[in-house]
Amino acid sequence: MSTPMSERDPVTRSQAYFAGAWRDTPASFEVVHPGNLESIGAVADCTPEDARRAIDAAQAALRGWRAVNPYERGQVLRRWHDLMFAHKEQLARLMTLEMGKPISETRGEVHYAASFVEWCAEEASRIVGERVPMRLSHKRGFSNAEPVGVVYAVTPWNFPAGMITRKAAPALAAGCVMILKPAEQSPMTALYLAELWLAAGGPPDTLQVLPTSDPAALSAPMLDDTRVRKLTFTGSTAVGRLLYTQAARTIKRVSLELGGHAPFLVFGDADLERATREIVASKFRNAGQTCISTNRVYVQREVAGELTRLLGEQTGRLTLGDPLLDSTQVGPVVEQAGLDKVRAQVEDALSRGARAVVGGQATGGLYFQPTVLTDVAPDSLILHEETFGPVAPVVVFDTEEEALSLANASEYGLAAYAYTRDLSRAWRVAEALEYGIVGINDGVPSAAAPNVPFGGMKNSGVGREGGHWGLDEYLETKFISLGL
Repeated sequence: MSTPMSERDPVTRSQAYFAGAWRDTPASFEVVHPGNLESIGAVADCTPEDARRAIDAAQAALRGWRAVNPYERGQVLRRWHDLMFAHKEQLARLMTLEMGKPISETRGEVHYAASFVEWCAEEASRIVGERVPMRLSHKRGFSNAEPVGVVYAVTPWNFPAGMITRKAAPALAAGCVMILKPAEQSPMTALYLAELWLAAGGPPDTLQVLPTSDPAALSAPMLDDTRVRKLTFTGSTAVGRLLYTQAARTIKRVSLELGGHAPFLVFGDADLERATREIVASKFRNAGQTCISTNRVYVQREVAGELTRLLGEQTGRLTLGDPLLDSTQVGPVVEQAGLDKVRAQVEDALSRGARAVVGGQATGGLYFQPTVLTDVAPDSLILHEETFGPVAPVVVFDTEEEALSLANASEYGLAAYAYTRDLSRAWRVAEALEYGIVGINDGVPSAAAPNVPFGGMKNSGVGREGGHWGLDEYLETKFISLGL
């Protein structure tokens, strides 16, 4: 007799799920805990042939799932939501083991991930068409919202649950089916969520999960097959650009949530204590490894000294350590390449005259001290490349126009933040910032908000996730004209 999921070790599955079953593969790959660099287990390593079998199964499953009454689809999603909360601690621990986010944050991520499922469960029955007035009296016109079809999703490691449900929940609510390729660093969370989906009554093959150590090879059949009608991807701009090009060959619908390089503007009239707290919250959660983390702090000259002092003090009080401990606030970065990038950016800035107010050093393993840099030169790498690490560079500006020029001088346009007590300036800055998400006196504008649009401008992506905008990404509009 199998052990109930609630009593098992958090790693419930190492097999892939596709073509109606949990499957072993000839090869597997190890998943390593960034906190101590030890393996937490091995998972199935899927191949292009497995991908083709998954596409066949998804196409067959689509016919049944799209025909399910939307109220019933919503009920399945609601049960999925409830099971996530029933397994909150297991999911949180598993995410921390896979990618090193402090467990206090992964518990919050379970709530965040489940919120998208809850919202889409409620919205499934509200997907409607419209009556369209016709110019000829003997005709009646209607629009109908129908599922796009088979969806291929590629998700990142930094939000192992949240980035899955932000895609899967609207897709499943719309009547689509999904094939998911999770990040190599965090496949076990994806497999756990698929197990909960099946336990909630999700029909076979409506949500298939194929881990792989060779994403390009697995993705090739998905991108080439005309039956896969949509690609949704969260990751780097470089990879997104490549996938966008490949998806164009079969004219797929595409949603891309790509890199960011978020500026945080602090004006002279700002509440500095509050602004500092928000910078720390934005910058150092998940060790700076989020696409909307503060990457550049711009502060007006008359308050630069005080803001830098406060930021240094608050950053210095952060607890760096074992992510499985409740007391830890900053954990390791996810892998050696990430640590090398952080170290290189800090060394480059210091070589150009910057000064570390606090931190500035790796401490062993994959840990890097929470760091604040000041006197950062304009040509420093950290002001032009996404860091994805716990480092906050501070730059001084004089005028509003200068601040906006510095903030917008980036290929990225995902998120930006500004602090000011001046209402007129708040509106001017919000409208002038070339970013898809703008927080005015708010360093975490998308927190616990499944109903708001999330996405970027410029090279930060295409499309939106969250709210009806995210649901619309999985719907096609059909026009029906009826002659009387």
